[in-house]
Amino acid sequence: MPARSTKPAKKSRRKYVITLVIVVPLILAVLGAATAVTAMQFENHDDFCASCHSEPEQTYFQREANASTDLASFHNTKDVRCIDCHSGPGLVPGRIGALTLGAKDTLAWITGQAKQPAVHTRPIDDANCLKCHQQVTQGRDFNNHFHVFLSRWQARDTNAATCVSCHQSHQTNGDAQLAFLNRDHTVNVCQSCHRALGEGD
Repeated sequence: MPARSTKPAKKSRRKYVITLVIVVPLILAVLGAATAVTAMQFENHDDFCASCHSEPEQTYFQREANASTDLASFHNTKDVRCIDCHSGPGLVPGRIGALTLGAKDTLAWITGQAKQPAVHTRPIDDANCLKCHQQVTQGRDFNNHFHVFLSRWQARDTNAATCVSCHQSHQTNGDAQLAFLNRDHTVNVCQSCHRALGEGD
């Protein structure tokens, strides 16, 4: 009796392996991308952020429903969300950062590993503010000198002020007429800049 050929079996096995090597990673990539996009959509809702970032963020979130008492609640009236400030700067890096953060936070939430309260560790960089407020760097008159000279101070001193040093988003002791700046606090920041630039008080 002649020996049976194993060639068809080998071809079939090879097709199966090739299919697994190509199709399975492709399916996983599509599922991963869909999960990340879904997670990013969750991150676009302040109530989702506040569900893990419980305090003081819950308090900040509740302020959104009332008259503006701080800079963050005022931003909310302009449809600015938590993630718009608390993410990376720029469209592409910001969205990638939001995707990554959203996927991580959603996984932690689904698996019950979300820490309560979830400590916010990412400082708000000036670039995050300048996404919307680029015009503040344009005015070169005395009334805008504090914005113009800020970059000089930052170039000299790693501890120099940033946008949020004066524009404190969640403090309620600011003056609404001054874009929620606290005059005393801001004057102290101004004096620090003048000292750092060698101009005295």
